[in-house]
Amino acid sequence: MSEKDRILELRITINDHNYRYYILDDPIISDREYDILLRELEQLEKANPDLITADSPTQRIGTVPLSEFGQIRHTIPMQSLENAMNSEELIAFDKRIKKLLNTDDDIAYIAEPKLDGIGVELVYNDGYFSHGSTRGDGVTGEDITQNLKTINAIPLKLRETDKPMPKLLEIRGEVFISKKDFKTLNESQEKQDSKLFANPRNAASGSLRQLDSNITAGRPLSIFCYEPGAIQGVTFETHLDFLNSIKQWGIPVNQLSETVTGEGGIISYHEQLENRRNDLDYEIDGTVFKVNSYSLRESLGIRSRSPRWAIAGKFKAQQVTTIIENIEVQVGRTGAITPVARLKPVQVGGVTVTNSTLHNQDEIDRKDIRVGDTVLVERAGDVIPKIVKVISEKRPNDAARFTIPDNCPVCGHTIFRDEDEAVARCQNLSCPAQIKGRIEHFVSRNALDIEGLGEKLVDQLVEKKLLTTVDQIFQLKYDDIVNLERMADKSARNLLEAIGNAKRTTFARFVYGLGIRNVGEHLAKILEKQFSADVQKFMDSNTEDLESIFEIGPIVARGIAQFWDDADNRKVVKGCFANGVSFAPLATTNAKLIDKTFVFTGTLESLTRPKAKELVENLGGRASGSVSSKTDYLVAGPGAGSKLKKAKELGTKILTEQEFLTMIDELNQ
Repeated sequence: MSEKDRILELRITINDHNYRYYILDDPIISDREYDILLRELEQLEKANPDLITADSPTQRIGTVPLSEFGQIRHTIPMQSLENAMNSEELIAFDKRIKKLLNTDDDIAYIAEPKLDGIGVELVYNDGYFSHGSTRGDGVTGEDITQNLKTINAIPLKLRETDKPMPKLLEIRGEVFISKKDFKTLNESQEKQDSKLFANPRNAASGSLRQLDSNITAGRPLSIFCYEPGAIQGVTFETHLDFLNSIKQWGIPVNQLSETVTGEGGIISYHEQLENRRNDLDYEIDGTVFKVNSYSLRESLGIRSRSPRWAIAGKFKAQQVTTIIENIEVQVGRTGAITPVARLKPVQVGGVTVTNSTLHNQDEIDRKDIRVGDTVLVERAGDVIPKIVKVISEKRPNDAARFTIPDNCPVCGHTIFRDEDEAVARCQNLSCPAQIKGRIEHFVSRNALDIEGLGEKLVDQLVEKKLLTTVDQIFQLKYDDIVNLERMADKSARNLLEAIGNAKRTTFARFVYGLGIRNVGEHLAKILEKQFSADVQKFMDSNTEDLESIFEIGPIVARGIAQFWDDADNRKVVKGCFANGVSFAPLATTNAKLIDKTFVFTGTLESLTRPKAKELVENLGGRASGSVSSKTDYLVAGPGAGSKLKKAKELGTKILTEQEFLTMIDELNQ
């Protein structure tokens, strides 16, 4: 047998063993025998580098560490699920589904464990793993392709089956670490005198976000997949059909997933899984129920943040008692002041709990929480420790009430609390506790977009006191950065060039980058239209001036006014201008679609939903998620369902994707 034929044979054999181990849970060789096969393949490919292919089992680890993660926009947003906190809410979900579908028949659901891991998306093109990302904010995630490739359970090439191979297959899943592997990992960390992970989810998250995939490869990551994103070239009538198909293609699917019917099936599955949760080798914090039929899902539709056809059933929290040894105040990245209870260490659900957030002063007062109190603690969602109540009978006689201080414990600035908010905040733009996060936000893609100034580099610059305020970014010199870790002559010069280019920006990007409370990208653009010609007027505006602007409410107005009331914030912003920051003129808006509302449904083949929305907004129009009497146009692609039906009933103008693009091109001329 030639070396080429042996290489091909080894790849097929190794991939088959991966399938048996991760998908069928039925290995037929030992780990040692598997390692021998993989080592033989590595040696043959090393001797024949021209025969190495991207889908080879040896190509799972990248050789060059990344400087930072890129961003990937999801074709279809990765939404959250509505939560049911008890059996009554699960039953109400089933009744609501029947009512929306106008039926008395029992509905078939796919039931599955709700894993306590990290949500990701895998993308396959023509059967080959193309790229993968984190869930992120649901619309955009971090590009963690190299790290996902290190997980042996994820096939680099899908297995051939009788079902046609999809041209595009996007799959959502959950990356996790088993309880057994988590214990072994922490034992290894302890031997190396490294920081221990708090829980399996924390370990999985930290492993996926390593810039060096060689580190990720050494972590025992697993994955179960459970939901499709965009798919081209193959259709499915039911979710069960989808799960069975991806399993045959080699994608791991949780073996506890099953079909249940009606509220009886939902409650039975939920209760049985809750009873055996501690017997599983991985952490779960609930169950998930999804309507099986895809046509029914289309009829039910989605909300802005969650689908109507699915729900997560939460398990009862596990509770213990312990003592509050101290209460400290922390300052978050956004300036939020959070009181934290330091607890006498206690085991809750297999995890040692030492801290619990007290949220805000109102929460402390409501529960009358004091240092020295004996309290009942639970892990809400099996992750976040929560103080349920104080056991007042055990309170010491000298226990005093706790009050959040008037001044920031880090920078000394006066703490501000809006009358409509429970959270107190330090609004000092240069507060040391916030500066790393504020700088990272200021230079992010949708703000100043300074390429090369990533989290690791920001950490070094702040720790060496080269950056204490955001305006100092524009004062950095070659000698300041060239000797930093992972920097050299070329990277230093590239960074300085990127900083120089970022000085010419837009009003909206700059204001968004300042991180003013409640001012996101959309409101920054609203403010741009009003103040781009006179920044000083914006800085001097009062709440009355701001509230007179359409879409600016009293909470946002007060937040902006409070931000500019801080002299240090004004100093930093003026420092940016003094160091060369300037705004490009606001482009004249082509408002040919003013007051026109568009809705998109089905699959868009040549552009993403966010891009389609941007095209409409650039012409003064509005993109909505639901069809109503106020909808002017429905753009319908393949797979359009209930929205198309409703649009026809209302007499809404219906466009194909190509007709929509033609309209946009004509309006832009």
